Parts: sequence; C-alpha cells; structure tokens
Amino acid sequence: MTEHLDVAKLQRRLAEFAAARNWQPYHTPKNLVAALSVEASELVEIFQWLTPEESTRVMDDPDTAHRVTDEVADVLAYLLQLCEVLGIDPLAALDAKIDRNEHRFPAP
Repeated sequence: MTEHLDVAKLQRRLAEFAAARNWQPYHTPKNLVAALSVEASELVEIFQWLTPEESTRVMDDPDTAHRVTDEVADVLAYLLQLCEVLGIDPLAALDAKIDRNEHRFPAP
C-alpha cells in the first residue's frame, strides 16, 4: 500500500478486516485489552535477555528486525482497535497526555 496512511484510515482497514471475518463480536474492550497485553508481552520477549547495548542494535539483524516490526504492528493494531471501540482519538489522547506531563515534569 503506497498511499498516505493516517490513523483513521488504518482503523477503517482494521474494522473492515474484522467485519469480513465476522470478528466484531469478539472485539470487546476486555478482549482487545487482553490481546494488546499479549502482543506487548511478545515484544518484551524479544528484548528480555538483551543487554541495554544489545537492545539498541536489535534492528541490525534482519530476522529480529522483522519480529520486532511485526510485534509493534500487532500492538498498534490492537491499540487502534481498542480506541475505535471506546471512541478515543489516540492522537488527541497522546497530545493531551504530553501537555499534562509537561506540567507535571517541567524541564529544568
């Protein structure tokens, strides 16, 4: 897919993918959060026993880079689906959180 991607377009693609397979009944907030946790854990597993230095070079190995990329995609997919189901604008939520953090943790 070479056209410009944005969050809303990706959320529509995910919804269409799920609808074509009649998966919507399973995409409850509870199930999506559980799946998100599992996928995040699979990402953690890749880094679990690496030293900090090794972790900075994880994308140097093509096989590991592919695994990391796939797991990042899975985490993002479930997060976007959760946001869609709950009516959360993920970019607005992140922007607001950064604003709050700037007040909570002012730069020295």
